[in-house]
Amino acid sequence: MENLIHSFLLALHNIALVGCAAAPFYNRNLVKSRSQYGPKLIYELDKVVEDTLQGNAPFCITFIIVLFVTGFGIPFNHYLFHGAFKELSSVATIALAIKLFSVFAMVFIMVVIFFKINPAINKIFFTFSKEINPEPQAVSSFFKLRTRRKKLCEICLVFAIIVLVSSAFIGFTL
Repeated sequence: MENLIHSFLLALHNIALVGCAAAPFYNRNLVKSRSQYGPKLIYELDKVVEDTLQGNAPFCITFIIVLFVTGFGIPFNHYLFHGAFKELSSVATIALAIKLFSVFAMVFIMVVIFFKINPAINKIFFTFSKEINPEPQAVSSFFKLRTRRKKLCEICLVFAIIVLVSSAFIGFTL
């Protein structure tokens, strides 16, 4: 039963890991594709981009929650069946510390994007319409916020890759 629970938790954990990496990867590609049109507002295109990027937020949050729950569930599963936590090698301990730091960094970036940048983008974008030319200052502010979000997503992608790589070393034994 322990192995079955462990395998189930590990499978969910790996799916969450891939989801955490996929979201910033695909968001980055969408933003790069949009950037070929320059910093001028194309209402319909920018609406699709915003709806897509901001629509991914619940998925990111879900993946992070699953990552935390399964990440804590795996060692507690071992504890439940053995009465002690599994000892980790020094390599595995370092990998776990790196992974946890990276996950917390991703959460911090997500909080900044979801609760600071996206609402500011929405506030500006709400003033735009396809019938009226927007004020140049509003367009400039809109694209500055998008550039900041893009940079944060690129950093988040790096942390996601670090999470994926460090996860491979957590099972390392000497």
